[in-house]
Amino acid sequence: MKLSDGLDFPTSVAISPAGAIYVAESGLNFDGIQSGGVVSRVHADGSRTQLLRGLRAPVNGIAWHDDALIISEGGRPGRISRFDLKTCTPSVILDGLPGFGNYQTNMAAVGPDGKLYFSQGALTNTSVIGPDSRDLAWLRTSAHECDIPGYDITLTGLNFERTGSFVPFGEAVQAGQHIASGLPSTAAIMRANLDGSGLELVAWGLRNAYGIGFLRDGRLIATEQGADARGSRPVWNCPDFLYEVRSGAWYGWPDFFGGTPITDARFAGPDGTRQQFVIANHDQLPPVAKPLAEFEVNSCAVKFVELGAPFAGDLLVALFGDERPLTGPGEGRAGRKLVRVSLKDGSMHSTPPFPCERPIDVAFDPAGNLYVMDFGQFEIAPGKGVVARPGSGGLWKFGPDFLEGRKLLEMVSFAKDIEPIFRQFRGSMIWRLDLTSYDHVKANAEMIYQMIATKNMPLPPYPPLTDQQVNTFKKWRESGCQP
Repeated sequence: MKLSDGLDFPTSVAISPAGAIYVAESGLNFDGIQSGGVVSRVHADGSRTQLLRGLRAPVNGIAWHDDALIISEGGRPGRISRFDLKTCTPSVILDGLPGFGNYQTNMAAVGPDGKLYFSQGALTNTSVIGPDSRDLAWLRTSAHECDIPGYDITLTGLNFERTGSFVPFGEAVQAGQHIASGLPSTAAIMRANLDGSGLELVAWGLRNAYGIGFLRDGRLIATEQGADARGSRPVWNCPDFLYEVRSGAWYGWPDFFGGTPITDARFAGPDGTRQQFVIANHDQLPPVAKPLAEFEVNSCAVKFVELGAPFAGDLLVALFGDERPLTGPGEGRAGRKLVRVSLKDGSMHSTPPFPCERPIDVAFDPAGNLYVMDFGQFEIAPGKGVVARPGSGGLWKFGPDFLEGRKLLEMVSFAKDIEPIFRQFRGSMIWRLDLTSYDHVKANAEMIYQMIATKNMPLPPYPPLTDQQVNTFKKWRESGCQP
């Protein structure tokens, strides 16, 4: 069922060992809503109490640690802060992180060593600031910061529309030009002490590791969103990846994706054009790491959670879904679902469907209940940009047996259960709404429920619905309006 509704583009759910539930709304001002991230506690009845507001948008993650929430704020600049749940006191851990680019400061997690690990997205698609940045709804300009490498690199000298890699927009580069590493880096995993001191690089070359987390065995895992077919250096047909993050590794960006060079035919454009390397000193960098698994192109792998029995050793991964046509051409939808991934062989397994717009985070409570954060309605419309509906996000809750499929047997569907109830009233109500139309009934579900529950619908000469019919409609609405 949907536990808490009406969220504005939420990104995160965190659950304490005692079962307290916390959520974060990104603060992105799509459709004119007020900017600024919000963190709230969700109560058992789905109501919420705000704890923080006005955070730097987008808030990309919250994590529970030691009676506090660690909050990742994208912003300009990026910031990682801490909110003490006992004293309700906020404090800053790290500030001045790279921001105002294609991607931002992402998830944070505390490792077995007691250090704070976090991912920092790339500021570009493939290291070149191009006109495509103007198409990104949260950016709208090419005048943003350039990427910062995690290792010292030497450039091949390639320029794209008068702009080179790892330099400001409009600045050309030369063959043999040296770009020194910097800290904080972009396209990187970094760590620091919990007070923000001792910042250091863990690994470089992960384009946008939106979700990171430690497994029970201590391994650090990250999702990686592959390059898009956009901008001055487009990469075609690039999947998303799942990696084990190892200290001192290079994951290939911006010249390799999933261990495959950008020059490979699989990444060629429709006319056969292949991109060339921008880094000349590959031999001086660590060997390119290989992924544990690949996701479908444009699926946008985000956050994940480790599973227990009967799927011990697997991950449940949220796939936010495509942002076509911005991220590349093609018809149909990709992602927008949960998948179970085996860490043994990288295989993908389907999970029970439910009417979620764009899943972005997943978590379990101590009782084994599964929570899924739904970002809400968000599309890229040609010529219009972002079309998104505030308040369409929500937090779903499922029982411990959901992944085994048994919950599906309990779900009420419109076609099987609801439409037959309303079919006889269609003629008398068609002037207002079509009660046999899934879209009409879903859009007006709250109003319809109030009318039938108070016996004000249907109108005479039809008798009121039975209590069983009213309860069936209530169950359908609470379970997410299954088609």
